[in-house]
Amino acid sequence: MAELSGLLTQVRACAACTDLPLGPRPVVQLNPAARLLIIGQAPGTKVHATGVPFNDPSGDTLRRWLGLDRTAFYDETRVALMPMGFCYPGKQGGGDAPPRAVCAPLWHGRLRALLPNIRLTILLGRYALSAYLPGRAGDTVTEIVRAGPVDHPGVGRLWPLPHPSPRNRRWLAQNPWVEGEIIPAIQADLRGL
Repeated sequence: MAELSGLLTQVRACAACTDLPLGPRPVVQLNPAARLLIIGQAPGTKVHATGVPFNDPSGDTLRRWLGLDRTAFYDETRVALMPMGFCYPGKQGGGDAPPRAVCAPLWHGRLRALLPNIRLTILLGRYALSAYLPGRAGDTVTEIVRAGPVDHPGVGRLWPLPHPSPRNRRWLAQNPWVEGEIIPAIQADLRGL
């Protein structure tokens, strides 16, 4: 625990991206006892302001998908939360900019090595899918999510999902099998933890 605590202190002090529009404010939730790891995209403005991961409409959808209330979701001994980009990346086009590419290579491997009890990892959105399922990088999010989980020795089960952002409502409406088939299967896996 002390090693992870020290590394989290370094993460939270990270200033690798001092040019961010709201400045650096890494947002993570990690504990070596956690069995579920959720790898998201990057904090939005509300998460940046509060410092609480998934403290926004995306988080409401994600918690509903997982069948977890806020108390269980924010219990760091159960759920680890680690985005691809640890800080709010700013705006681009009609939404948020992509996560900064520096975060995952800088921190993910070191942090993941200190989470020995993770049995299930949920990958949210294109950036997490591309990073953790590189063999599927040429596939669409739809194809990757439809293919279901991937089991990796020593890493556990990886469940690909679309990002739970309100911006994906149309995609979810066009793909009702996600909530009809994939979400119940993930909830069954979570009950097994």
